[in-house]
Amino acid sequence: MIKRIQGGVTAAKGFEAASTAAGIKYQNREDMAMIYSQSPCRTAGTFTTNVVKAAPVKWDRNQVESGKDAHAVVINSGIANACTGQEGMDYCRQTAQAAGEALGISRDSVLVASTGVIGMQLPMERVCAGIRAMTPQLGHSLEKGEAASKAIMTTDTKNKEAAVEFEIGGKTVTIGGMCKGSGMIHPNMCTMLSFVTTDAAISKELLLEALREDVKDTYNMISVDGDTSTNDTVLLLANGQAGNPEIREKGEDYHTFCQALNLVNETLAKKIAGDGEGCTALFEVKIVGAESKEQAVTLAKSVITSNLTKAAIFGHDANWGRILCAMGYSGAEFDPEKVDLFFESKAGKLQIIQNGVALDYSEEEATKILSQPEVRAVADIKMGQCEATAWGCDLTFDYVKINADYRS
Repeated sequence: MIKRIQGGVTAAKGFEAASTAAGIKYQNREDMAMIYSQSPCRTAGTFTTNVVKAAPVKWDRNQVESGKDAHAVVINSGIANACTGQEGMDYCRQTAQAAGEALGISRDSVLVASTGVIGMQLPMERVCAGIRAMTPQLGHSLEKGEAASKAIMTTDTKNKEAAVEFEIGGKTVTIGGMCKGSGMIHPNMCTMLSFVTTDAAISKELLLEALREDVKDTYNMISVDGDTSTNDTVLLLANGQAGNPEIREKGEDYHTFCQALNLVNETLAKKIAGDGEGCTALFEVKIVGAESKEQAVTLAKSVITSNLTKAAIFGHDANWGRILCAMGYSGAEFDPEKVDLFFESKAGKLQIIQNGVALDYSEEEATKILSQPEVRAVADIKMGQCEATAWGCDLTFDYVKINADYRS
């Protein structure tokens, strides 16, 4: 059985975290974090498909693909280290070198990540000072992990953590993670930073496969504003300290690990969607009755990215025509005259259309349902047994305000 527990990146055995106020861009708040494993980790990662890739993305991708173990991750917020030329790669190298010297590990075992304004150069003296300040503060408490999750925030309004535990081979195994993301969210891999740690013993090949498959149904199914970032990174580190028999094949143990990983990643992904810049509600779209998973994914993501639909959710307006319209231009084939559509939330469930035609529903009841902080639309297209779920948020006045002032 998979059980949710408290914590984030320090929940799994052998992982420590620290954070500090380095003054990289923000003042009077912590803006750097470090994750450290007491033993080397097998790593997996997925990265942005944006042609414009930040230097940390290139650094981490090279490290993951090299097959070398990782020992630590250094993260800064405020400046993205993107579009910074050769200097940006040098910054990654300097960061890894400083962390390696401070921790007594190889530079090649240090991963780096940055988030914030594109085009600004990192103040490396502050970054290196931050590394030296964090090293003696490393700890495995849940509070240390929570502080790290807050230090990586930019326009986020809340920190984002998740953790679960389960059994493999009679041993308790834990997966925990933290992420950040609020704007520039439109996945084509994932759009944000996410760091997931586990004490599971698992082969690097299966670790990578598990992550790559899972992002398709989690981080790749969220959207806030349609912008795919330059810094998208998901890192998964496994140090094997749980002592379980190593997972080397796709049997029951691997299946359990994948289920647990999915629960952590889906939780984190939904936290990002629900914290979209300026948003007031998490908006979930579920397509059922599809003839293929691909068809369901295409339809769900088309609705979740529709600005008109997002605006209607903000206004608590059951404007179902916008949903059907977004499905219609998605590129997926379906019969609109067979679609049933429902709105639901903690306030109740209401069918809005049947076979493509509006029912005599109560607008007052619909508004009540759509006024909750979590709202779901379910569309049944009656073509098969496949389904997919996407997550987004409403579109508010504050989204424009936040992004108009982002650099100032």
